[in-house]
Amino acid sequence: MFAEPTDVPQPERGNLSFENTEIAFKHASNADLKRAYWLFTAINNNFLVKIGPGMTNFAMNIGLPIKGIIKATIFKQFCGGETIAECNDTIKNLYSGGVGTILDYSVEGEEDEKVFDHTRDEIIRTIERATGDPAIPITVFKVTGVGRFGLLEKLDAGTALTQAEEEEWQKVQNRVQAICQKAHQAGIPVMIDAEETWIQKTIDKLTLNVMRRYNRDKAIIFNTYQIYRHDKLASLKTDFDIARTEEFMLGVKIVRGAYMEKERRRAAEMGYPSPIQPDKLSADRDYNDALRFCIEHIDRIALVAGTHNEDSCRLLADLLNQLHIPHNHPHVYFSQLLGMSDNLSFNLANAGYNVVKYVPYGPVKAVMPYLFRRAQENTAIAGQMSRELGLIIKEKKRRGM
Repeated sequence: MFAEPTDVPQPERGNLSFENTEIAFKHASNADLKRAYWLFTAINNNFLVKIGPGMTNFAMNIGLPIKGIIKATIFKQFCGGETIAECNDTIKNLYSGGVGTILDYSVEGEEDEKVFDHTRDEIIRTIERATGDPAIPITVFKVTGVGRFGLLEKLDAGTALTQAEEEEWQKVQNRVQAICQKAHQAGIPVMIDAEETWIQKTIDKLTLNVMRRYNRDKAIIFNTYQIYRHDKLASLKTDFDIARTEEFMLGVKIVRGAYMEKERRRAAEMGYPSPIQPDKLSADRDYNDALRFCIEHIDRIALVAGTHNEDSCRLLADLLNQLHIPHNHPHVYFSQLLGMSDNLSFNLANAGYNVVKYVPYGPVKAVMPYLFRRAQENTAIAGQMSRELGLIIKEKKRRGM
């Protein structure tokens, strides 16, 4: 985790409240609240989070009938379903509170060309499902969903490819082009998620190239900037200069990041400087500076602010107010994960801001790595589980449960 300084500057506070649990959990039934209370209590237990993945994988591999338990608990909290159709109730439920959906096909770690083609087709299906439905305003995919990690690693390292690898790389580019072309034709924005630093240069270059092609009139393609990296605020500004010079819209999703411990461990093992910020203060400062930069250039930048940080959410809301930018400006979205930080998502939506939730979906067994990473990340965020539990308990008391 980051070192925790005590002097983190607090953004100016407005009238927006993230304490209203009636609004935050209006979409949740009593049964939903009870499940969330039990689940976050369990996740808060680091021992369970550490042994859970191994125990679950073992049980599923030997055929124990635990899929139903998983699907009714952790899967139901953090995922929309196993298929796009199974996500429909979640999409409708979120939209009843003014919150949009990002369908996120969360199958990871595959290596087979047929699987990559299937994933390309599935991402295209999410775009087709989003077309004409205001409840699904944005879509998303990972390049490692349509291409082999090891290939991207060789490209990033500048290692010469074999003839077979050159052909493999062309297939990856073709899959990305097919997704982006479909998004452009449908007018549905698609975000390309960030990944590990040792493949990110290739992803950034690929993403900027499809932006050049498809972002001429509006922001269709979005790149993702992980601000827990000390170099990504500068990268964002460099990409903006390119977009301004070449006259295309820059689609920007900013997050703090998802691979911090892995990044630090690899840097230590291989003897190169860590790409990670020295402390949380630095990450928070750069994240909030990135918000300011994007809003200052809202005519050229479309922003998705992916964050569970209350101060960053409040800062962005205040910036829009201070600059007299409409809450529902089409270039500004707040984003959180399904099953978490409903106090942010639904109170922001209630105040008229554009808000979307990532709604992961896919076969239970294939999505398990995603689910356990979520649990492990959340226990690593100081106070996150206590905050979630406290809000759930407050709403349970309000309902007399």
